[in-house]
Amino acid sequence: MAIALKEAVGDAPATQERFGRFFLQELLNSGGMADIWLVTDERNKPYALRKLKHDLRFNFTARRRFLRGCEVLSSLNESSYIVGYVEHGKAEGTPYLLMDYVEAENLKELFAKHDPILTENVAQILIDMASGLLDVHESGYMHLDFKPENVLVTRNGGVRLIDFDMALPIPEKPVKMSKNPGTPGYMAPEQILGKKVDERADIYSLGVILYEMFAGVPPYSRGDHMSVMYQHVQGKARPPIDINKDLPVELNNLVMKCMSLDKAKRAQSMDELRLSLEKFL
Repeated sequence: MAIALKEAVGDAPATQERFGRFFLQELLNSGGMADIWLVTDERNKPYALRKLKHDLRFNFTARRRFLRGCEVLSSLNESSYIVGYVEHGKAEGTPYLLMDYVEAENLKELFAKHDPILTENVAQILIDMASGLLDVHESGYMHLDFKPENVLVTRNGGVRLIDFDMALPIPEKPVKMSKNPGTPGYMAPEQILGKKVDERADIYSLGVILYEMFAGVPPYSRGDHMSVMYQHVQGKARPPIDINKDLPVELNNLVMKCMSLDKAKRAQSMDELRLSLEKFL
């Protein structure tokens, strides 16, 4: 997803499509549950507006999940590494989330085109991702759907985390969840197996992204979703240093530690992981 203003938006014509009090300028991204639009208000100020898909208006599970994401974002501590919350509500019967406008692309898009921004700013991007997740955790939540699509990267390498629909409060002790939310390629093994989960699931997910950054490929990618999840549960990823011979041993070991099947063997906090990245990068 790119949240970007491609040209100056002039005075909106009377016939321009509207959503509530907003003028729809450009469809930026369309996901399974929501669309993200570049919009402007009556003052011509740009925002990113995420709204539930029209055909899900009466899907109460989707509405609850969407609203939870809005409420979580609204309650997070202000952070330079998390997309800015403006407001959420309903317009024309459709829930929406209004966010700060950010000129950026998501990490998945940058991976796909091998954008040089990834190598030019690798240290900043990795440390900023850990800093963003640390801010989420210090706000009392675990993300639980941390993946490249949910990481926006600006042209100067700055990071903004997005999409908190799956986020849950951090429990005092690891807890089982009634469902195992997440994305197969980035889910922690305990999420996949329905075992007890805490914020260390996010450490695993970040470890998978670190692997992809360093090796140029995901640790597990062959087969369908079920096959990929099975591979995560088996935990037999080839060390990234076998693919990228220039990777320092310390970073290779850190990635493999974060991706441990046993969450007790991972970095035990996002702060610990961030400090390790700062040390080795």
